[in-house]
Amino acid sequence: MTNLTNKDQLRIALIQTPIQLGDPEANVLHIRSLMEKAVGQTPKPDLLMLPEMWNTGYALEQIQEIADDRGEHSKEWLSSFAKKNDVFIIGGSIAEANGDQITNSMYVFDRQGEEIAKYSKIHLFCLMNEEKYLVPGQELVTFPVNNDFKAGVSICYDIRFPEMARSLALNGAKVLFVPAEWPHPRLHHWRTLLMARAIENQMYVVACNTVGDNGEASFFGHSMIIDPWGEIVAEGGEGEEIVTAELSLSLVDEVRSRIPIFQDRRPELYNK
Repeated sequence: MTNLTNKDQLRIALIQTPIQLGDPEANVLHIRSLMEKAVGQTPKPDLLMLPEMWNTGYALEQIQEIADDRGEHSKEWLSSFAKKNDVFIIGGSIAEANGDQITNSMYVFDRQGEEIAKYSKIHLFCLMNEEKYLVPGQELVTFPVNNDFKAGVSICYDIRFPEMARSLALNGAKVLFVPAEWPHPRLHHWRTLLMARAIENQMYVVACNTVGDNGEASFFGHSMIIDPWGEIVAEGGEGEEIVTAELSLSLVDEVRSRIPIFQDRRPELYNK
């Protein structure tokens, strides 16, 4: 895997966009056009990130018919795009079909277009009936972004479970990527939870949300990049946009050395 030219800097672009409910073909065309726009920026981003369920949206009653079979179509074009444009891709998540089982799954591709990680959402959101149509993932996932700089992933509802982010941090993650379809009226929860995950784990949190009204829910955007101090580096509005910021990877170690919460933990006293 090719490393970044500047090992301490990682420029990120978040693709904050509406999703057409139940229309994978239209969504691919639109997402791809925004990705082309993102890599045309100066300076060019090192990494692109997509939102949750960008291929189908939450068209759960149709999901068996429209989910991507083994994710092959999505993986093919995302891999090709990553290789052609020399960019990492955090592939948001898609509805992936494996026989009669559907998962909410994310793929990560390196600059050569190699798939370096896959994660399936482990916490299913009953308020959107996910558990009636999807099967949960069974493992946490980390992967390298640059040399020994490790990242972890959560999808949307996962961020309400602080033990998940802490487990990823204990496994070495220094940045947490969070694709989402987080709706109104819970903007306060979104911002607060993301900042809390950053502060309590002294890690970057990079979250990409959707926007627009799909007839069943309204999504507010506010994609965010938060540093290990809990400071907001970049935040989107409520419309379609590409949200960009640059991460200074060494800041994670600096923050962790100044307030050594990982050394001061007392896990033998904590209830499981």
